[in-house]
Amino acid sequence: MFAQRARKALTACRLSLAAILIAVSTSHAMADAGFQRWIAEFRQVALQNGISPATYDRAFRGVTAPDPEVLEKARYQPEFRAAPWEYFDNRVNELTVANGRRMAQQLRPWLDRIESQFGVSRYILLAIWSMESNYGEILKNEKVMRSVPRSLATLAYGDPKRAKFARTQLLAALKILQTGDIDVGHLSGSWAGAMGHTQFIPTSYQAYAVDMDRDGRRDIWNSVPDALATAANLLRKNGWRSSETWGYEVVLPEGRKFPSGSMPLNKWASIGVVRANGKPFPRGGDNAELKVPDGRAGPAFLMTKNFFVLKRYNNADTYALAVGLLADAIAGHGGLVRDWNRPFERLSMTETQELQQRLGALGYYSGPVDGKIGSGSRDAIRAFQQRLGVAPDGHPSKDVLRRLRGQ
Repeated sequence: MFAQRARKALTACRLSLAAILIAVSTSHAMADAGFQRWIAEFRQVALQNGISPATYDRAFRGVTAPDPEVLEKARYQPEFRAAPWEYFDNRVNELTVANGRRMAQQLRPWLDRIESQFGVSRYILLAIWSMESNYGEILKNEKVMRSVPRSLATLAYGDPKRAKFARTQLLAALKILQTGDIDVGHLSGSWAGAMGHTQFIPTSYQAYAVDMDRDGRRDIWNSVPDALATAANLLRKNGWRSSETWGYEVVLPEGRKFPSGSMPLNKWASIGVVRANGKPFPRGGDNAELKVPDGRAGPAFLMTKNFFVLKRYNNADTYALAVGLLADAIAGHGGLVRDWNRPFERLSMTETQELQQRLGALGYYSGPVDGKIGSGSRDAIRAFQQRLGVAPDGHPSKDVLRRLRGQ
């Protein structure tokens, strides 16, 4: 009797599982059919906007379903907001500086020409290249790079918040394909359609792309000169001032409040704001705005015109400041006089990689050993700290590394 009941239960379970699988399969097929219908309908929109039938069909040949990873990334909203020290430590460090200096040597003739033509500092361009694609390394990662037409069609079809943006960018991407600057097999980008070494969205590519190497194509995917010249062109056309800095690290007098907004550097100096390195401001009439990204306990900066031009590339203070600091470091101008207000003693890049390796060896961490501290590294540190019975703050500190070395 028991065996009979067991067989009936197993049969019922199998039937239930089969029903679930059929339902999932049916839902997936319907989604694919809907996506294919969207592609077919958008074809007419593309043709009305000057895209040839051959270009459109070439772009979507073999594309039968949306990219699920694109929708997943579009939905994901990270809960953790990086502290200033973490954001900058991951982007301005020994490795990014050393790689920038190496690239400055390798590309010196091209950088000479780009700097002469566009008036933008080579070090700023190298810093942008580092920030956007890790000097092109990201383009080699097949898990990150994906088909731009498929990604943008996925967003236009499956993400109502980004649908308008994605449709506009998709039309621009198709026009790029139609010009012959890149073939469909290499028209790759991030999940949101940012492309090439310097991560341009299609409409920005159309506005600023440059054929620097004069091979007849504006190829920001394979030609570093084209990519860096394109970034320089964007900055120049948005008001970059040649031979001027992005801003100055400053020291603020204690116990004083400061006005918001912009005023001349001479005016800032008159109320007690001085450069951190002790030198005078070279152009006292330049307007500048005070920024304290880590509060009064961290470094302070007076930002001039070029800082705000950098924000036309990415409209975030932290991004523009990281580009400026990294550019200065690559150029050999030294680091901050007043460091970020970290609640721990900082590790070097080599030490951070060692920390990740040791956490991995103990089974706490399975991510890349790249010296960059993200959520995976923080979670691993917390788990290790909890095992030791210490406060699980997740900080990549020298104390954590010392404890790991003792295991």
